[in-house]
Amino acid sequence: MFNNSFNSKYSNVLTIILIIVIIAILGLIGFLGYDFYRKYYIDKDAQDFMEQYEEQFKNNNIDQNTITTDNTISTIIDPLNEVTTSTGNNNNSNTSNKVQTYKGFNVLGIIEIPKTGIKYPVLDKVTTKSLEASVAYYYGPGLNQVGNTTIVGHNYRNGAFFGKNKQLSNGDIIYITDNSGQRIKYTIYNIYKTTDTDAEYITRETNGAREISLSTCTDDSKGRLIIWAKE
Repeated sequence: MFNNSFNSKYSNVLTIILIIVIIAILGLIGFLGYDFYRKYYIDKDAQDFMEQYEEQFKNNNIDQNTITTDNTISTIIDPLNEVTTSTGNNNNSNTSNKVQTYKGFNVLGIIEIPKTGIKYPVLDKVTTKSLEASVAYYYGPGLNQVGNTTIVGHNYRNGAFFGKNKQLSNGDIIYITDNSGQRIKYTIYNIYKTTDTDAEYITRETNGAREISLSTCTDDSKGRLIIWAKE
């Protein structure tokens, strides 16, 4: 009788453990499925927009909107922390060009990174919502202008935005297209991790060269992965 009782309790424990494991597996599958679904629609929305964006250079059919500039410089803070407005010098020299909007934000151009297969609009300001929609211009003279222009994006687990930047190496290529239709190739030459309080990469000098800095969170969100690239 004791053995039967023990076996019954043991069987019940195994059943409970099995149920917990099944629920955990289903939860993981659901989470990964949602992550994949989200990335698919992020990329699809971006691709649909960029087809329209690139068509403007063929047909000269650009919306009659212009970017307004704000040349004030406030204290540089880490752009990937919780933000509500852009804080840096929004002196983008493409302000005389007509632009399109993406999810409520002016688009300054397009960033492409062939190695990681990403291609996204670069939005004109850093806010909580803009970083949920795409990557964004944070500070500098403007896309494809002389000096260092900083672009920031989230490090999503599903690989969206700058989620695959950790796969990049020195020598890899980044293309930036601005609103004039100019497409410039930049070559990565410096990759490093830093703290979320370090702002030196944002205001660095380029000695008259055109350069970009890409910033995203490290996988543990405690630091920043920074990439420098030059024309």
